[in-house]
Amino acid sequence: MSRVIVGTTDAPNPIGPYSQAIQIGEDLFCSGQIALDPKTMNVVEGDVAVQTEQVCRNLGAVLEAGGYSYDDVVKTTIFLVDMNDFQVVNEVYGRYFANAKPARSTVAVAALPRDVRVEIDCIARK
Repeated sequence: MSRVIVGTTDAPNPIGPYSQAIQIGEDLFCSGQIALDPKTMNVVEGDVAVQTEQVCRNLGAVLEAGGYSYDDVVKTTIFLVDMNDFQVVNEVYGRYFANAKPARSTVAVAALPRDVRVEIDCIARK
């Protein structure tokens, strides 16, 4: 199977040596997204709810660039700096993944790039 790099200007440019997503066959492997505004490459201002909204919009842009949608997502991983943010993140996340709830892991981490509070990656399948 061929490996295709998927990218879009509607999501932040990678801030390291990685791709926004890689498609192999029917599977799309999306790198973790953080709360960067794709136009300015600055962290959006606001609380964890605002950051989670931006993260989900960024993921949606990458999914769309590959021809996928939130309904095609089969697995996500959420990385949180503070597990006290879990409920707020869960509420925002739930609006984006309301129709087809993917398998999910949520992990507490010591820190995330650019001092954001949340990062989410995903795997989608057609």
